[in-house]
Amino acid sequence: MSNRPWRACVAAATLTVLLVSGCSGAPDRPAPTPGPTGTSAGPSAPATPVAGDPAARAAALVATLSDEDLVGQVLMPYAYGDSATKVSAGSVAGNQALAGVDTPADMIAKYRLGGLILVGFSADDPTKGNQETTNVDNPKQVHELTTGLRAAAGRLAAGPAPLLIGTDQEYGVVTRVTDGVTVLPSALAAGAAGDPKLTEAAWHAAGSELAAMGINVDFAPVADVLATRSTVIGSRSYGADPKQAAVQVGGAVRGLQAAGVAATLKHFPGHGHSADDSHQDLPVLTQSAATLQSGAWPPFTAGIDAGAMAVMSGHLDARAIDPGTPATFSHKLLTDVLRGQLGFKGVVITDGMNMPPAKRWAPGEAAVRALNAGNDLILMTPNVGQAYDGLLAALRGGSLPRTRLVEAVTRVLTMKFRLAELPAAQMSTLATPEHRAAADALAAAAVTVLRGACGGAVRGPVTVTSSSGRDGTRATLTAALTAAGVQVKASGGTIVHLVGYGDGAKDLSPDAAVTVAMDTPYVLADAKSPTLLATYSSSRASMTALAAVLAGKARPGGRSPVAVPGLPATTCGTS
Repeated sequence: MSNRPWRACVAAATLTVLLVSGCSGAPDRPAPTPGPTGTSAGPSAPATPVAGDPAARAAALVATLSDEDLVGQVLMPYAYGDSATKVSAGSVAGNQALAGVDTPADMIAKYRLGGLILVGFSADDPTKGNQETTNVDNPKQVHELTTGLRAAAGRLAAGPAPLLIGTDQEYGVVTRVTDGVTVLPSALAAGAAGDPKLTEAAWHAAGSELAAMGINVDFAPVADVLATRSTVIGSRSYGADPKQAAVQVGGAVRGLQAAGVAATLKHFPGHGHSADDSHQDLPVLTQSAATLQSGAWPPFTAGIDAGAMAVMSGHLDARAIDPGTPATFSHKLLTDVLRGQLGFKGVVITDGMNMPPAKRWAPGEAAVRALNAGNDLILMTPNVGQAYDGLLAALRGGSLPRTRLVEAVTRVLTMKFRLAELPAAQMSTLATPEHRAAADALAAAAVTVLRGACGGAVRGPVTVTSSSGRDGTRATLTAALTAAGVQVKASGGTIVHLVGYGDGAKDLSPDAAVTVAMDTPYVLADAKSPTLLATYSSSRASMTALAAVLAGKARPGGRSPVAVPGLPATTCGTS
């Protein structure tokens, strides 16, 4: 599915909206304010849905919204608490500091929010620096939370367009919901498998489960090409070859959006072209514009052509295009390049505005700058009230053109109406055998041998060891090996050693017969084991696939999607 027809209708709808005047107030604001033509607004209420395509419905709804409603629709903050209306005292304190409210539902009501992001992190999460809280525990809790959030949003003037509820469900090291769902192997594992059909099927299964829980925006797939040994991107990328990464990104987008969840290509213009971490500082892209075009942007173009509804702008300084300005705030990159050159007409979403490169400005000024650059949604502002008030003041003062805000809101509402047309799966679909089989097939195709014979059982019995902190993964592999008929001993067996995210040469075992890289495979360059394998992921599916290879029941047919010094992409040839 291409989004090119949608691009045209959004542009037409936006033009129509800009010719329409009038606005309406809202019951929780002090007094009605003049609308864009000087008319006074009356109390706001949810508008009646308009028949027609999503862009036309968005255009009609935008024409009814007050200034306050328009501003709220471009905000997508996080909130504290695992329920929409009942939260702990600590979560109340967090919400008060963030937005001057007690609960997530209160935040939606006060600021007429267009969306909310569900956050959380795990131990091996390179994004944990800006995850201030956690909203997710298990699928039932997430479903109840999203139901409550939508109920609060349904009472807004923009209520006919469903609330956007997003999360970072990339699979691999950045996975918010992990229990009770089908967990895919990492993007790098999909790159190693090299089959976009497997990727599409797995992402369709995973997207169905997200939709069933009430999540309709996934901040995935990562479209960054791994041109450097970036630890913040790493196995979140589909690989170092832009063309190969592009076909994988296209498959992920198609699978996810066919399930009713908006895909978000990130992090434009390409975080994998710097090894620095934007959660700590402003990474600099020193490459020429031509190099970025050929080496960083093909996956973004492929995702756009596959119909991706959203693109995330990155806190990245592309020196060849707009030196010194983070892409999040760069009109040249977001409007001239992303929209003009690459032809994207969907929703552009900022990366977290609570990250250091965005906090060089106060929340209100940062939000205005981001919107003027070409973003349509402001994600994770560090202060919701200040961002909201800053946008409203800029709108009324003229530094935020009304046409720009209306354009942004029209895009957001169009995406909402598009998503509303797709029925969500039921909760009973979570972790079904069919979904797990899709994840298993992708993980099995990813297993790569970089040294040693192509296939063949490891001589048993086996002893599984690992770097520290991986007891759960060792237990998963042990169970999978046992199920595959391999005897596992606590000590004294043939050593299979596991290393993963963040591990280096010091975490290797000199006595291991087999060393397995469960994240990026670069560490294998220092391993002395006669057999080197890579799964690129520590998921249950990946450990099951690894066990099948070690038991001699499956051939390791993957190819490393990144170059490892001194090692081939595979010892299994090209067949």
